[in-house]
Amino acid sequence: MRVALFLAPLALMAAADRPIPAASPVGAPELCLPRHRIQNSIVRSDRIIDFVLFGGKVYRVTLAQECPDLGYQRGFAYASTGNQLCASDQITVVNTAPVPAGARCALAPFQPVTLTGGWKAAR
Repeated sequence: MRVALFLAPLALMAAADRPIPAASPVGAPELCLPRHRIQNSIVRSDRIIDFVLFGGKVYRVTLAQECPDLGYQRGFAYASTGNQLCASDQITVVNTAPVPAGARCALAPFQPVTLTGGWKAAR
């Protein structure tokens, strides 16, 4: 079993009050992404995570429900047994303290998008 941890850079934590960039779909949603292609993840809110792949392609995941504290903590971990991160996988919010593990939430399909309004994915 492999465990991965995605923590947003501290600079993004300071950007918590920024609006979520609009995104235009650019293809059909995918159920899985190869883990080795994921360069970065950007937690936008309790429901929205943007995954940036090497090469700059962005996939947006909109969770079916809010994942408590995800938008505040801006970090999550997941465990997988394969080489992919899939919509059927669960993430766990990484809390700073006093409890290290937070809410567990199910991912959703990965929608390829183009960020609009002059936004670019952080790399």
